[in-house]
Amino acid sequence: MIYFKLPFDERLLSADQKNKKNAVTFFAYNGLDQISFHGDIIEIDPSEFSHTFIAHENLINDSTNSSAETKEEYCKTLQEVIEVIKENSLAKLVYSRRKIFKDFTAIDYKESFKNLCTSYPNAFRYLFNDGQNAWMGAFSEVLGKFDKTTHEFETMALAGTLPVSEEWSEKEIEEQKPVTTYIQDILKNYSDDVKQSETYNHISGNIKHLRTDFKTHIKPEYLDSLIQDLHPTPAVCGIPKDFCNENIRKYEKFPRELYAGYIKIETQESIFYFVNLRCARLYKDSVHVFVGGGITAQSNPEKEWKETELKSEAILKNLVT
Repeated sequence: MIYFKLPFDERLLSADQKNKKNAVTFFAYNGLDQISFHGDIIEIDPSEFSHTFIAHENLINDSTNSSAETKEEYCKTLQEVIEVIKENSLAKLVYSRRKIFKDFTAIDYKESFKNLCTSYPNAFRYLFNDGQNAWMGAFSEVLGKFDKTTHEFETMALAGTLPVSEEWSEKEIEEQKPVTTYIQDILKNYSDDVKQSETYNHISGNIKHLRTDFKTHIKPEYLDSLIQDLHPTPAVCGIPKDFCNENIRKYEKFPRELYAGYIKIETQESIFYFVNLRCARLYKDSVHVFVGGGITAQSNPEKEWKETELKSEAILKNLVT
């Protein structure tokens, strides 16, 4: 079963499983693996949610035998990544890690999900368990939104991360620029009229990002192709895409699974695609929180570690143990 809320929409939604139509599909980062929930999208009465089966005792045990990177391991590997960036004059490469939380006897996922929904009203928020995979997340980056009636397509360039109280430095500004250029170049392959906004602050809980919005019109038959061209964006991978992916596989300790993949939701009026970033895989005896950051030639390993710690709080601070 899956439960979710759309950005700025407090209705609790699910898929009724009464037909074979894909209501919600999670695509893994690799673009190959996926998990789908079938049926029509329906609104759930909050009282019904209190009896949901997504309970701690219904999760599988963690059989990965994984241990998270220590700060020393992370900083050492990150320094190697920075050298690759410098040697190859890369604009950016996204490097991620897992933070593994085991300090609990049980977690109340219903209350944890409610906390996540309250903390991130502008995000796509979800909790699901398909028997083998249980995940929870909340993130507000839109990979795409397509209006079935007008054929308008919207997307955004979101990059750079700081605590809300801090001022942007050259590092974050330079990190966001290639993301904007990348998206603009892809959209121009599908439309002669692409509208681009000014870059502005996007607040997400305790942190902020730099955001630029895009709007255009495309033919419906081009939608899947456009999404596949956009994913993975430089915000989750780097530039150039193939070279960065090769180095992500080389240097990252864990496969990304659903992290940094995307989520497709089809309603009567629209098709939404959300990037799956602030997320965690849930086990009976552990929680694997996925976090990463855009690395540039100017990156500081110590500061990047702090940024990932800050990002992990999106999930960890909302867990009710």
